[in-house]
Amino acid sequence: MARANKLILFNKPFQVLCQFSGGRPGRSTLADFIKVPGVYPAGRLDYDSEGLLLLTDSGALQHAITDPRRKIEKTYLAQVEGAPGRDALERLRRGVRLQDGMTLPAKARLVKAPDVWPRVPPIRYRKNIPTAWIELKIVEGRNRQVRRMTAAVGHPTLRLIRIRVGRWELGALDPGTWKEVEIPVPEGSK
Repeated sequence: MARANKLILFNKPFQVLCQFSGGRPGRSTLADFIKVPGVYPAGRLDYDSEGLLLLTDSGALQHAITDPRRKIEKTYLAQVEGAPGRDALERLRRGVRLQDGMTLPAKARLVKAPDVWPRVPPIRYRKNIPTAWIELKIVEGRNRQVRRMTAAVGHPTLRLIRIRVGRWELGALDPGTWKEVEIPVPEGSK
């Protein structure tokens, strides 16, 4: 009987590298939080981003999650500088021209400040510059894409939290914690 594959949902804290080894001294890596042998990230989050990271021991599942042709939707909460208006949100929805080309259209909307954990260290507070939160759903995975998109429409990202990848949600996981979930068996393979 074949063993079941592992799928781990991890709430990656701010300033943690999405790798198990090779970090510079003083930089946290996944090895500081996850002691499960044989699992690897399915995708990545930047050092200065937080939230849902999927890890698996299945190369096929890792490929299915990260294959750009599958266009798996990823949902982010971005705290941005300023108060984006209708025009900025519409530009995100249509796609934004970046140095590496046009992005695909995103789903973008303003949301109330979410009830999330405090970031350590906190973002820099500036009395004369308001901030707002945007929920952004994208199907691409370019390097620092959300940050580059919000900056391109005039609202640089101050804090970025991924809350969903495809069908998997961050839920109530605290930063630095993880849980293993069942991998759905494809129809017809029982």
